[in-house]
Amino acid sequence: MFTLIGFLAGALTTLAFLPQVWHTYRKRSADGLSYTTLITFSAGVLLWFVYGLHLHSWPMILANGVTLALQLPLLWMKLRYGGHGRA
Repeated sequence: MFTLIGFLAGALTTLAFLPQVWHTYRKRSADGLSYTTLITFSAGVLLWFVYGLHLHSWPMILANGVTLALQLPLLWMKLRYGGHGRA
């Protein structure tokens, strides 16, 4: 039961990043994204991922792995587009 809750919680919090990734890609602007937030959050997610590996917790591993996979493109787009959209 609690594993199912873990998978559901992970899916919801991970899916919450999809609109941000899509919006940033579509607008070609990362103006509203902070480097500090992106880097700090990505580091935290990476640590949760490693902790999940240590515990053999599939909900933690999958949720944080996917979240990190969504955060890295956001960081890349911030580096590429900066705060300015492209025409």
